Amino acid sequence: MDVIKKAIEQGRKMLSEHESKKLLAAYGIPVTKERLARNVGELKQAASDIGYPIVLKGHSPSLAHKTEKGLIRVDIRNEQEAIEAFNEITENVENNEKAVLVQEMIKGQRELVVGLTRDPQFGPCVMFGLGGIFTEILKDISFRVAPLEKHDALEMMREIKGHKILDAVRGMPAADIDALADILMAVGRIGLENDDVKEIDINPLILQGSKPVAVDALVVLDPNGA
Repeated sequence: MDVIKKAIEQGRKMLSEHESKKLLAAYGIPVTKERLARNVGELKQAASDIGYPIVLKGHSPSLAHKTEKGLIRVDIRNEQEAIEAFNEITENVENNEKAVLVQEMIKGQRELVVGLTRDPQFGPCVMFGLGGIFTEILKDISFRVAPLEKHDALEMMREIKGHKILDAVRGMPAADIDALADILMAVGRIGLENDDVKEIDINPLILQGSKPVAVDALVVLDPNGA
């Protein structure tokens, strides 16, 4: 993949969020609509194309934890709010690019996590579980060694203790299980087909209605891992 090759040529050990999502999208994984904006003019155009409300995030290949650094503004509803947030974020981004990721606001109360880790013995292993703040607190996750068949993906979903979050609950529709299975299988393929990919972290993967969408993603590289 060009996005991986470019990052390795630049000596980087991770893809930016935007690059990570390009990789996911190339494998058919649904991601947020988003654009990079390097100035206010590009910000206005991106916001107009995507439509309010939007989310703004500081953009840099070296930014792994944007929330802790105060580089995220959510539920921005108009141009004035967008410009103010853009200026605040770019002042705090500690790199030369000073770009901001303009992203659609995904509404959904159910957050999942999907990931990949490259085990020294078993190779690429796919992970599924409860996402958002609950990932580290509850550690409610399941694993399978890639490649995954559909029955593997379905089993993973039912193995977590909180699997009922995928059912119709509190007026929310049941999750699109087929779409989730496709995502898990696709993540396994990324690991199998790209030896330089060490880890993938899609968190959160939000259920917007029944449909899963990758809202944040990070791909870690290890050019010597093959």
